[in-house]
Amino acid sequence: MDINHIQSAHCESGVIVNMLAYNGLKLSEPMIFGIGSGIFFIHLPFIEVNGVPVSNFRIWPGGIFSRSMKLIGAKVKTQKFRSVQKSMDVLDELLSKKIPVGVMCSVYYLPYLPDAYRFHFNAHNIVIWAKEGDEYIVGDPTLSEMKRIHKDDLAKARWAKGFPEPAGKLYYVEKMPEDTPELKDAIRRGIKRTLFLIKSAPLPFIGVKGICYLAKKIEKYPEKYSERKALLALGNLIRMQEEIGTGGGGFRFMYAAFLKEASHLLNNEELAKLSQELTGIGDRWRDFAYRVAKIIKNRGSAQDNYQSIARYLEEIGQSEIAFFKKLGKVKL
Repeated sequence: MDINHIQSAHCESGVIVNMLAYNGLKLSEPMIFGIGSGIFFIHLPFIEVNGVPVSNFRIWPGGIFSRSMKLIGAKVKTQKFRSVQKSMDVLDELLSKKIPVGVMCSVYYLPYLPDAYRFHFNAHNIVIWAKEGDEYIVGDPTLSEMKRIHKDDLAKARWAKGFPEPAGKLYYVEKMPEDTPELKDAIRRGIKRTLFLIKSAPLPFIGVKGICYLAKKIEKYPEKYSERKALLALGNLIRMQEEIGTGGGGFRFMYAAFLKEASHLLNNEELAKLSQELTGIGDRWRDFAYRVAKIIKNRGSAQDNYQSIARYLEEIGQSEIAFFKKLGKVKL
């Protein structure tokens, strides 16, 4: 197998970039992220992971893969399993046919990662390129070079407990399109689906309005939680924003890069202008993370600290609402 590992900003879109490149189709990561409708927001106060509420800045795991592959005309397969052994046997069979395989796993059980990055997060994506003895050759898109992992460690990572539960999930390309994909149509359809998902959700904690919903929740953290749990909740938020994949700011930067690339392909100057606007919103997300980190570092729990960052997050949310309204008015 001729392996050319491509480092990427985000795990799932990075896996797709590597799979497509192996199969002879070179697309940028922002293009994959954009046509796959990757940008999103959701805050789930009623679901806790590691004892704190869940927030996510991208579409659900697997969504970018299924959507982007559909729009470029590739035939793919995704499987989950009921037994560890079956999941490993199917992986080995695919590798024996020289088919690179994407797997969803927990970063906690990946020994090649530094200890600081190993915690209970079950939606990481990596490419398994080959098997040599009891080890697998791994392409982790967030790293600059390939790694090796023992079969027992990989099995643990693929069968970690918690939310979401990987259940041995794997996915791969069965057949590539015979003709070069029509990216213009994929771009239009990808943007329209993104607008539907991020603007049309009927619940207040889903889509762009969920950002303002979270802001109201943060303002009440000092009343609702102990000092320790309030700080943990803030810490988990910026970890999800800035460390898991590319985070809040990073996902906005990536979608901005997609809009810029799309503006050239569609010859649409409005998309180029909106790309610049979204880059500015991404900068504000990064500034929000910096402000939250200062609160955590100082271990301050004064109400005005939480009120201040809540107001700033509300402003970001209103900026995103306005941005996607403008995007929805662009003639594609």
